[in-house]
Amino acid sequence: MEAATLQRKKLRSSRRSTAAAKSDFFDGLPDDLVVFVLCKLSSSASSPSDLINVLLTCKRLNRLGLHSLVLSKAGPKAFAIRAKNWSDSAHRFFKQCVTAGNIEASYTLGMIRFYCLQNRGSGVSLMAKAAMRAHAPALYSLAVIQFNGSGYSKNDKDLRAGVALCARAASLGHVDALRELGHCLQDGYGVKQNVTEGRRLLVQANARELASVLRSSAAWRSHHYQHFYACLTGLVSCPLLSDFGCNVPPQELHPANRFMREWFGAGRE
Repeated sequence: MEAATLQRKKLRSSRRSTAAAKSDFFDGLPDDLVVFVLCKLSSSASSPSDLINVLLTCKRLNRLGLHSLVLSKAGPKAFAIRAKNWSDSAHRFFKQCVTAGNIEASYTLGMIRFYCLQNRGSGVSLMAKAAMRAHAPALYSLAVIQFNGSGYSKNDKDLRAGVALCARAASLGHVDALRELGHCLQDGYGVKQNVTEGRRLLVQANARELASVLRSSAAWRSHHYQHFYACLTGLVSCPLLSDFGCNVPPQELHPANRFMREWFGAGRE
């Protein structure tokens, strides 16, 4: 009996020693190394919970997880919050990331404020902050606002500014901006009409769209490639991809766009 009791005590002591060793190992890591690892995590996060779960782990990880360098590196999916989960704490987190210099946070929060929270001035300001750092979706969103005069009167439309913003976003590879620029040139909307150049940009936009689809969908590729090739080469008289009639799988929505769809789909204002 005494031998069994002694053995249990040794086992408990061994477990405590192991736990203490693990705790000591983490506590012994320098802050710089932990921040480096957290930067990698935030930049590759597949959802907001990847980062939030770390913040809830312990006081030290909460403190370092909110380090400005970690917040500045957070990728788009770290801000893919669902509209039903929007709260003051979520808003504060976005603002912390904006303050840290995160352009994805600036763009996403700008879109949410402009369209969902009806805070036009602040929303545009945040999107402009991202656009100034060559954020293509922000440039395109600002172009759409200029084209539509969103939130203002029709007299506040600035078609030339819209075209210029589209051209900048298109130069950064934004397919929707490239397509919009092509339509503007074809129709002479905000720019001198040039049907040939507009058509060229539309073909280029759809070719990029096709390349994106081919990378993501082998099934779609095998079914539609020959048809698309015939369209491009003039073997058949038919339209090209989404601009010209072909059925293209929708691209993955940016977290900001998905948030807005959910927000207005739920009837919120």
